[in-house]
Amino acid sequence: MPQLKSQPVLATILRAGLSIHNGLLRIFDRGENCFISAYRKYLEGGKFDIEFEYMASPSLDNKIVILSDPMLASGKSMEIGYHALFSKGTPKHVHLVSVIASKQGVEYVTENITRHNVTLWLGAVDNDMTPHSYIVPGLGDAGDLAYGEKIDSK
Repeated sequence: MPQLKSQPVLATILRAGLSIHNGLLRIFDRGENCFISAYRKYLEGGKFDIEFEYMASPSLDNKIVILSDPMLASGKSMEIGYHALFSKGTPKHVHLVSVIASKQGVEYVTENITRHNVTLWLGAVDNDMTPHSYIVPGLGDAGDLAYGEKIDSK
């Protein structure tokens, strides 16, 4: 049976990414873990920014990293998560993993993640997004579906 020379670091964007992270841990059960906290900060007019808040990670120098987020909608949280990785070292290779992506999200990531040694793994690509940057038809908000609704801090 083929075996990996080294286990990857499994990085995920909280909280929605926890469900896919647990699945990856079943395969890469000796991998290290990295957690990135990012969220949508809503602005006037339905627009939003992605805010990076916190990251817990081992050193990533010369390691293979699998960065997962189940939905690649606008691509902004994946970009922020990707760039956050480099605060913990320079990975040898980064695999970006999403179950469903929007065409716009794939284009955004392709244009804005320009470092070398990046692979994009996608289960499916849908053509459209809503004005609130949810994939159509997509799965809705993966975090809300997997872990219950968010508590509104307003």
